[in-house]
Amino acid sequence: MNPLNPEDIQDLKQLIEFLKENQVAEFELDRGDLRVKLRFDQPHGSAVLSDVVGLLANARTASTQGEGAGKAASTAAVAELDAGLHLVKSPIVGPYYGSPSPGAPPFVSPGEHVDKGQVICIVEAMKLMNEIESDVDGEIVKCFCSNGQPIEFGQPLFSVRPA
Repeated sequence: MNPLNPEDIQDLKQLIEFLKENQVAEFELDRGDLRVKLRFDQPHGSAVLSDVVGLLANARTASTQGEGAGKAASTAAVAELDAGLHLVKSPIVGPYYGSPSPGAPPFVSPGEHVDKGQVICIVEAMKLMNEIESDVDGEIVKCFCSNGQPIEFGQPLFSVRPA
């Protein structure tokens, strides 16, 4: 077992702070070479870290970092759902693209208003570019993906504050 590198430790600290701020009671991540389980007590309305059950990690490769980031984004998205935001999730598996072509402006950006049925991104599947549409009217709060990132079925793509 290799210890976490400083970048991994910083990412973990940011995740813990995010979970505390959003009063998430429990968080678990199990991704092959990385296992993290956090449990928070919330006495008097404040989230306090009570137990770090396990943390096992080997050095990450570039591909593992992408997978870990996707899982962390999914968990962060679940926490945002608790804040009254709607999640737009991927209906298919494939690479994510935030714009219609390389160098073109993105379909949407945080802070922009979207209408139900408006194209917000593309997910490629079997060499076909599938336009993903917003399923609610509202304001884009956050995009959980980066261009070219592999996306899984049901993975959160955007959080939207419903109008």
